[in-house]
Amino acid sequence: MVFELILQLVVFLGAIFIGIRLGGIAIGYTGGLGVVILGLFLGMKPGNIPWDVILIIAAAIAAISAMQQAGGLDYMVRITERILRAHPKFINYLAPACGWLLTILAGTGNAVFSLMPVVVDVAKSQNIKPSVPLSLMVVSSQIGITASPVSAAVVYMSGVLEPLGWNYPVLIGIWIVTTFIACMLTAFIVSIITPLDLSKDSVYQERLKAGLVKDEGEILHSKDKPGAKLSVIIFLSAVLCVVFYATAISDNIKLISPVIVKRDEAIMSFLLTAAALITLFCKIEPAKILDTSVFKSGMTACVCVFGVAWLGNTFVAGHEQQIKDLAGEWVRDYPAMLAVAFFFASTLLYSQAATAKAITPIILTALGISATNPNDSYMLVACFAAVSALFVLPTYPTLLGAVQMDDTGSTRIGKFIFNHPFFIPGILAIVIAVILGFLIAPLF
Repeated sequence: MVFELILQLVVFLGAIFIGIRLGGIAIGYTGGLGVVILGLFLGMKPGNIPWDVILIIAAAIAAISAMQQAGGLDYMVRITERILRAHPKFINYLAPACGWLLTILAGTGNAVFSLMPVVVDVAKSQNIKPSVPLSLMVVSSQIGITASPVSAAVVYMSGVLEPLGWNYPVLIGIWIVTTFIACMLTAFIVSIITPLDLSKDSVYQERLKAGLVKDEGEILHSKDKPGAKLSVIIFLSAVLCVVFYATAISDNIKLISPVIVKRDEAIMSFLLTAAALITLFCKIEPAKILDTSVFKSGMTACVCVFGVAWLGNTFVAGHEQQIKDLAGEWVRDYPAMLAVAFFFASTLLYSQAATAKAITPIILTALGISATNPNDSYMLVACFAAVSALFVLPTYPTLLGAVQMDDTGSTRIGKFIFNHPFFIPGILAIVIAVILGFLIAPLF
C-alpha cells in the first residue's frame, strides 16, 4: 500500500515536473500523460475535469481578446503608462497597484505583459533595479485574480460560500481590501529590505559595457484605434453586469427570484455577449482575434488547467479519505494550515481556480462545514488569497516575461531555482493577505 502510494506520488509529481521543464502548454499535455499512467497502469479512477473553470476562463479570454483586437487593452495600458511616467519616483508602488487593478478588471494577470517595458524604462530613469517593481507587479497580478469578479477562481469560491451565508458583494469587498493592502504593504517592505541602486548591480554594469542595455524612452506612442474606448466601455459594462447579477441572485438578497440562469452560465453569457458587441460595433475582424497575444496565452491556460487540474483531481480523489482526515486534523487545530495547503497545491496545479476546486471540497467535508454548520467557513474566505502561489517555480508566463523584458539583467533566476526576485514578495503578499483575512472575515 505504501509502495503504491509512493509510486502514484512519483507519477503525479513527475508529470508536473516534466511539464514545467518543457514549459508553456506542455504542462497541460503532461497532465494528461499522468492521468493515463495513473489510470491504466496504477489503477486509479480518473478524477473530475473542471469544465466550469475551463469554460469561464475561455469566455473571459474571448471577451478580452476581442477588446485587445479593438485596441481597448492598449488604451488601458496607455492610461496606466501615463500614470507611471507622471510619478516615476513611486514606481515601486504604482507598478503593483496598476498590475493589481488591470487584473481585477480583466480577470487575467496576462494584462501586465504590456506594462513591463514601461516599468523597466521608468525604473531605469530613477536608477532603481527594474527587478523590484517588476516582481511586485507580477505578484500583484497573481494575487489580484482572487479579487476579480470575472475570474474563474472567484466565481467558484463565491459559489461555494454563498450557500453558507456569505453575500457576494461582501466577499468581493473583503478580497479587494485584503489583497490591495497586502500588495501595498509588500511593496513598502520590499522597498526597504531590497538594495534598489541599479548602478551597483554587477550584472547591469557588465551588460551596460557590452551595449546590451537600451534607453527605450517612450514605449507606447501609437494612436488609439477607432473602437478602442468603446470596447473598454462594453467590456467594463459586462463586468458590472456580472457583479450586479451575481449580487441580485444571492441567497441573502434575492432581487431576482426564481433564478433561471445560474451564476456560471450568466457570467459566461455576459462575457460572450460583450465579445459579440465589441466585434459588431467596433468593426473588428473575428479571424484576427485568434492572433492576439491574450487569446493565445488564454487558450494555453485552458489546456494547462485541463491537464494539470485533471491530474490533480485524479490523485486527490484516489486518496480523498486520507487527505480529509489529515487536513481536517491540521486545520481544526491550526486554521492557518488551510492557507499552507492552498499555497503548496497552487504551486503544483498552476492555477488559482484549479487549486480552489481541488482543495475546498476536501476542507468542507473534513470540517463538516455546511449550510447548517457554517461557522468555520470564514477560514476559506481568509485563506483564499493563498491559492496564488504560482510564483514559487520560475516558470509562469508573466514571471518569465518579466525576466526576458528586463534588459538590465537585474530580474534573473538563480542557480537554485527558488532564489529569484518574485519569491519573497510573493510570500509576503500572501501572508499579509491571509492575516488580514483572518482579522476581517470573522467580523462578517
